[in-house]
Amino acid sequence: MELEITQGQDADITQAEPFLEKIDPDAFIADKAYDADELINRLTEREITPVIPSKSNRKELRDTDFALYRERNLVERFFNKLKQFRAIATCYDKMKSTFLAAVQFASIIIMLN
Repeated sequence: MELEITQGQDADITQAEPFLEKIDPDAFIADKAYDADELINRLTEREITPVIPSKSNRKELRDTDFALYRERNLVERFFNKLKQFRAIATCYDKMKSTFLAAVQFASIIIMLN
């Protein structure tokens, strides 16, 4: 499991490439915000199955394994549990390193339960 703290105004897709360098998954499950040709080509090069629904404005729609896409709810539920920790939900820590440590600590507690 990898965690990284970014600025609030940064798009999530900007962090996809750095995370792919750290891990070696069989599939990449993400929402429509990650539907970018550059990312999908990179995933295909590394033989990672992209499980990303096509945006509605895409000219050529890709097939998506929606049975596998349903597994994305595990990540959504994890973030929901993470937000139950008051210090994380309100971002009490102003330093990135301290906040990341709090998120990692809360993540460990979630995973142990």
